[in-house]
Amino acid sequence: MVLLAMSTLLSERGAFDDAIDKLQIIQGLAESHLGVRVASMEGLVGLNLQLERDDTSRVLADKCVQLLGNDTADVGNGFGSKVLNVRAKALKGLVELVHGNLESAESFFQGLQDEKGCTGNAALSYGEFLHSMGKFSLAKELYQKAIEGISANKEFADLYALAACSMCGREVQLAATCALGQLEGQLGNFSEAEEILTRVLTKTEEHFGSHHPNVGIVLTCIALMFRHKAIMEHSSSLLIQEGLYRRALDLLKAPSLETEGSKADVAQRDIVALARGAYAEVLCVQQNRKDEGERMKSWAQTAWRNRRLSLAEALEISGPCSKVPIIDARISRAL
Repeated sequence: MVLLAMSTLLSERGAFDDAIDKLQIIQGLAESHLGVRVASMEGLVGLNLQLERDDTSRVLADKCVQLLGNDTADVGNGFGSKVLNVRAKALKGLVELVHGNLESAESFFQGLQDEKGCTGNAALSYGEFLHSMGKFSLAKELYQKAIEGISANKEFADLYALAACSMCGREVQLAATCALGQLEGQLGNFSEAEEILTRVLTKTEEHFGSHHPNVGIVLTCIALMFRHKAIMEHSSSLLIQEGLYRRALDLLKAPSLETEGSKADVAQRDIVALARGAYAEVLCVQQNRKDEGERMKSWAQTAWRNRRLSLAEALEISGPCSKVPIIDARISRAL
């Protein structure tokens, strides 16, 4: 458990490779409790998804599913075994969702909502899948379940609830609340969305510090919510949006527009591309800044790598539909 805690501290500081090293040590310890190994595998998948090492994430998720199939004798057929199986399936489902394989993802999420172990990471990942499928009411239920089911004390007291890095309870709770705020905004419930996202922003700043990239992720969500509101209500919030996008991109350490988007080495790539794509719209309606807006739009289009939807689809607003982007603050990806 010490290695899990160390990896979490390292990941919060942005030392992802060092965090991965700690988690890999756990995988090499044959006598580790199955709950510890699942937690370390979950953490490894989360970190590799953050780093866009998606093929590695898929291999690790497969190993996690296999691990539960081979080592159920460690926990028997009781509640602990069911919890770990739910976590392994949801982890694999999340990886398939990132890859844009919705049918494959569904095969792993199917039936998890009826399992008592579908809380925390599992509930958040399943909620994001339902969100991506346009099943907003069910997604909302899962997000709320993820938020309410997290207990910091439980993570240390229960070997089956152990978690690490971006998959630990606090980050899952923040990410689930952020996803809920996005969903409310996409449904047109802007007052609720603003209240939820503002609360997430405050808690994210308290937990990570005001200059952490995760703050930039939440600011991007807030800016996109104001964009959606302005379009739906035929109002204008250009100054508010621009301020939010500028601050978010600064915290996300977005590279210069002179760097070609497809070749740029940038963390949170799709989130940066989404923010720049929306920011470009703000600039393009201003005659004296249209050229800058076009350059920003071009950069965003070449940088975008999401497999489920194009950047144009992610930015399109035509009322509630299945083609909505979901920013997962836990793994710093746009789904």
